[in-house]
Amino acid sequence: MDEPLLAKVTAIVGGSLCVSAADGQKVYDKIAPLMEKGRPVILSFQGVETLISAFLNAAVGQLYGKFSEASIRELLSVQDMSQEDLATLKRVVENAKRYFANKPAYDAAWKGEVGDDEE
Repeated sequence: MDEPLLAKVTAIVGGSLCVSAADGQKVYDKIAPLMEKGRPVILSFQGVETLISAFLNAAVGQLYGKFSEASIRELLSVQDMSQEDLATLKRVVENAKRYFANKPAYDAAWKGEVGDDEE
């Protein structure tokens, strides 16, 4: 297996605040292609001051729609996270696994709530 690539979140998003889904998408866009090629990635949160679930949903959660849980466990690791942020990540991962395991039902329920105006 290839040597893991260290991806520094602060370098990818350009700062210490990880609060937007758009910034989380930047992280996803960086790591997903590497993982597709079988390249292990270490996601470093060193220097991150604020981290919220919306960011993690985009950065990590959506990986569960593209990769198996086994692949993610094999190819992605995180480091330099506080216990509080690790708990948030765990919640995001559990929600993502539930969502992607039954995406049509969740999407239908959402569409029922908001109607056809919002996708």
